[in-house]
Amino acid sequence: MYRWFLGLFGFFIYRIPGFFVGFFIGSIIDNGGIRRVNSNIVKEFEINLLSLASILIKSDGKISTSELQFVRNYFISIYGPQKANNLFTRFNKEVDKSNISAEKICVFYRSRTSYETRLQIINLLFNVAKSDGNISNFELEKLYEFSTFMKVSRMDFESLKAMFIKSSNSDYKILEVDKNCSDSELKKAYRDLAKKHHPDKVQHLGEVYIKSAKEKFARIQAAYENIKKQRGIA
Repeated sequence: MYRWFLGLFGFFIYRIPGFFVGFFIGSIIDNGGIRRVNSNIVKEFEINLLSLASILIKSDGKISTSELQFVRNYFISIYGPQKANNLFTRFNKEVDKSNISAEKICVFYRSRTSYETRLQIINLLFNVAKSDGNISNFELEKLYEFSTFMKVSRMDFESLKAMFIKSSNSDYKILEVDKNCSDSELKKAYRDLAKKHHPDKVQHLGEVYIKSAKEKFARIQAAYENIKKQRGIA
């Protein structure tokens, strides 16, 4: 109840960012009773996301310009140039980049966001890693570490991974089923994933997340159609 009330209230004041702030705070109230919540939580969400991206970009021992630009463009698309630049300045001034705890950040997300939101965060970080055209083994290990700390299941992680790293059984991995599964098991897996990853699940996060979710949803649909074609399913 509170999430929608505060989300709409925030939308009327600050449009999409305001909706996200209101919905986020309302979700905390709805899920754990009325607590002391302030804007520092939202700021921490933003800074922590930048911190995880920073850890990921540096994980293979080199800093990719295209990965940095992807992160920059992402925040600009959400907040606009001025607020995004203020956020980058705050990150550079306040965050000790030599002492960032990925586990602490992931616990923060685990305790304050829904499972679907955490899936979308991992999906976004996969996009960061892929933005230079390749996901290194070091980056892959770091992504798996993040997902483990956030309590994302191994099956969901492998499904996301298959969307970015292709193999002979990528379509099956995306749908989280074995190649030998029955047609009915395949259909059930598709329905369950379509429900879990539907873009509506992340509407409160803004247009960038919604766009990313739609792309992920399209990959799930494409994987299902490919398997159906291979099996001759009408």
